[in-house]
Amino acid sequence: MTDTTFDVRIWEVRTKTGRPRQDGKPGKTSYVVRWAVAGKVFPKTFAKAKLAGSFRSLLTVAQSNGEAFRVIDGLPVSMARVENDIPWFTFAQAYVDRKWPRAAAKSRAGNADSLATATLALLTGRRGKPDDAVLRKAMTGWAFNTGLRDTSKPPEIEAALEWLNVNTVNVSRLSSLTTLRDVLDQLALKMDGAAAAAKTVYRKRAVVFNALEYAVEKELLPRNRLSEVKWTAPKRVRAIDTRLVVNPTQGPRLLAAVDAQQVRRVSPGSADCVIVERRSSGPRLVACFGTMYYSALRPEEAVGLCDVDLQLPKKGWGRLLLSKTAPIAGAAWTDTGERRDSRHLKQRAVGEVRSVPCPPPLTEMLNRHIEQYGVAEDGRLFRSLDGGHVAESTLARVWDRAREAALSTEEYRSPLARRPYDLRHACVSTWLAAGVQSALVAAWAGHSVAVLHEVYAQVLAGLEEVSLEKISRILGLLPGPDVDRE
Repeated sequence: MTDTTFDVRIWEVRTKTGRPRQDGKPGKTSYVVRWAVAGKVFPKTFAKAKLAGSFRSLLTVAQSNGEAFRVIDGLPVSMARVENDIPWFTFAQAYVDRKWPRAAAKSRAGNADSLATATLALLTGRRGKPDDAVLRKAMTGWAFNTGLRDTSKPPEIEAALEWLNVNTVNVSRLSSLTTLRDVLDQLALKMDGAAAAAKTVYRKRAVVFNALEYAVEKELLPRNRLSEVKWTAPKRVRAIDTRLVVNPTQGPRLLAAVDAQQVRRVSPGSADCVIVERRSSGPRLVACFGTMYYSALRPEEAVGLCDVDLQLPKKGWGRLLLSKTAPIAGAAWTDTGERRDSRHLKQRAVGEVRSVPCPPPLTEMLNRHIEQYGVAEDGRLFRSLDGGHVAESTLARVWDRAREAALSTEEYRSPLARRPYDLRHACVSTWLAAGVQSALVAAWAGHSVAVLHEVYAQVLAGLEEVSLEKISRILGLLPGPDVDRE
């Protein structure tokens, strides 16, 4: 049986008189509206004839408009939706709970951040309203975190959550384009009122759009109207800045600077203080950065690389077989309580493997790393000085020292390889410049051909002249190895 039907029959209002009372007075009169949906009869009793007539009119208008009726309760879809209307704050928590079990830790944090921002545009009250910063902390720290919602909270957080429970609009209000515009305008701002980055706005809008789709699925909204709002989103730049990409001379020099970070001398700043020497993580991480530069691994893929992922000869070309990644999301969002969320590859099925070529310089680096430092009990190649997971701050700190040591003052101040992730850009750019087909480059890098062309558009454009020269040689317009010069 389907959930809705157009098979509806509505009868006239029937007057019903109860049994006479013991004192001889007539029984109470009531008015019954009866209608049938898919053959099932539904009665509804009213104390006043006017109320019964109004309800029957709603049914007949819905039927005349060709609206479907729900089989489960006999109500037109629009009436059922009104009866089911709930506050946005309640719905947002239900949406988070629905997504939580299968969502990655970073997605969980992103959902909470996006919904908290949107909620600030859907408040109804001002009396007793906590500060926006407190409201946001209450939402991202507890309300929109399924794992922590029922844990103990500071008094100001408890008060903020109680206020939110009764001071957000009902979900039905999100059928209004004006309300949706207010939400989009809020998404475009940071907490201090400054404009948010375009990438952030697009990410948050995607979460809100998906939440509205869930509201439609739950029959709380007739349709998702977010796309109908004539709202200009911030311009988003997907193509990489070519100034970020290091050349084949700068790349190895930067890796050598990472390897050279043997001991750091730290002075507390007082003349009578002893200078403390601390070991650097640099030598332990040079091969980690090498996987980004030579095989285009993402930082979260590199730090999770294990010995079973390697197909290495003693010399020459090898292969990296990637099946896991370990992005940092924060202990509050992972199921394990660890800061890194070990999971399958980005946009890949569980257990799916991405095979990436390992050039001879990287083969040498990895073999040397295993010989010097071994592997962890779980097979991880790269660890912190105390044997734990490599922190994002450690990667950034080691990389900044390498840039300062290997680059000129002008280069250090420029965007050149400012983040470890930029080494991945250098690798993909090298593959493209070498003439590797786009489909193969995209497969090695772990994204679609469409994304490859969008992100590396400027790199591809720079190769146009080389490509035209190759075509000219094939056509015999220029001398080549297979063309008779005479």
